Amino acid sequence: MNICVINGSPKGNYSITLQTILYLEKLFPNHHFEVLHVGQQIRAFEKDFSKAEEVIKNSDLLLFSYPVYTFIAPSQLHRFIKLLKDAKLDLNNKFATQITTSKHFYDVTAHRYVEDNCYDMGIKYIKGLSADMDDLLTAKGQQDAKKFMEYVEWCMNNDYHEIAPITYEKTVPVLADTCEDSVKRDGDVVIITDATEDDISLNKMIERFQKRLPIKSRIVNLNDVRMDGGCLGCFNCAVDGKCIYKDAFDDYLRNQIQTADSIIYAYTIKDHSMGALFKTYDDRNFCNGHRTVTMGMPLGYLVSGNVSKEFNLQMIMEARSEVGSNFLAGVASDEINPNREIDQLVERLVYALEHKYVQPSNFYGVGGMKIFRDLIYLMQGMMKADHKFYKAHNQYDFPQKHRGRLIMMYLVGFMLATPSIKAKLGNKMNEGMLAPYKKLFKEM
Repeated sequence: MNICVINGSPKGNYSITLQTILYLEKLFPNHHFEVLHVGQQIRAFEKDFSKAEEVIKNSDLLLFSYPVYTFIAPSQLHRFIKLLKDAKLDLNNKFATQITTSKHFYDVTAHRYVEDNCYDMGIKYIKGLSADMDDLLTAKGQQDAKKFMEYVEWCMNNDYHEIAPITYEKTVPVLADTCEDSVKRDGDVVIITDATEDDISLNKMIERFQKRLPIKSRIVNLNDVRMDGGCLGCFNCAVDGKCIYKDAFDDYLRNQIQTADSIIYAYTIKDHSMGALFKTYDDRNFCNGHRTVTMGMPLGYLVSGNVSKEFNLQMIMEARSEVGSNFLAGVASDEINPNREIDQLVERLVYALEHKYVQPSNFYGVGGMKIFRDLIYLMQGMMKADHKFYKAHNQYDFPQKHRGRLIMMYLVGFMLATPSIKAKLGNKMNEGMLAPYKKLFKEM
């Protein structure tokens, strides 16, 4: 079998994910593995895609290999997938799967992103392998990798693959109407967009949002912001937060964007994501490491495209707000009634700003931050800036610290395990659980 490895890591041969590929190459010498370092050499592939075309045409399996960056894949891989789609190759008889390494922070949305794009190209997709960064160094991780490759072989031999979801016709955008400009009061709402003059619907949405918003706003167009490249995963910023690039984007981000009262993201859906340029912006935000530096700031989205059909993208937009402790003021789209959705976004945003409203995190936020908490505590010696931030914001909320509750639970467990005591408890346990609340109400 000819396997085309699409290595999306900007580290090239130094990629941790790639080591799993090299391990499989040794275990399965009957297969031919050819690696395209698309993450590291994306500029070269933009100039000449012919080498990639040749390798892909001669392959039986496309194996996407990459680290998870900011909920999805690295921006360089986003760009390659766009180039692959534009090449319009006949991929209907090809199989594809993926291997990622991460700390399992939203690896599900990263996998779904690649999966959805495979369906777009008519590729037969096989469920991928999501591994921890250190898995391959353990006996279990090695066994998991081996069994995964055996499963891929079985799928291909039996023409088994995931069933593509029902495709929908793209909705014709409903243009937002113009309206009177509202009186502006002081404030700073920054609208981050990658819109060009061809994004007619998105530009109309931005225009209406600005006119309806009774607070001063400004537009930051990513096409005009200097970013010399996507995040390299080099961890140069881990100690002091300083990016290795000399484009000063980290300073621009902190002084021109993160100082705002609120951020609105405005984009047109591209390849089931915000597009490669927006993903470059997202990835370069890693100069802040795992620090939720905009916590408390309300966020919102203006999106042109079929948002209702993009379930994975919906999850990403909600999850990034939850992880960052930001109130999601809304997602306005041009599918059905952009005027109403934009106006509601404005109203919720104003309310959140005036009342400093932030909701408690749901599973997306709590689960994500627990992964970060454990990671930063373990790597505090290297990620010094993150560690300092987590200590200052009491984010090391380990359950082991609650010794009183631990002892109490042992006592409760002992009583429940003793039939004679359990029989005498009756309804006292429920009453005991409600006692603090009754005390609260009594003191009101």
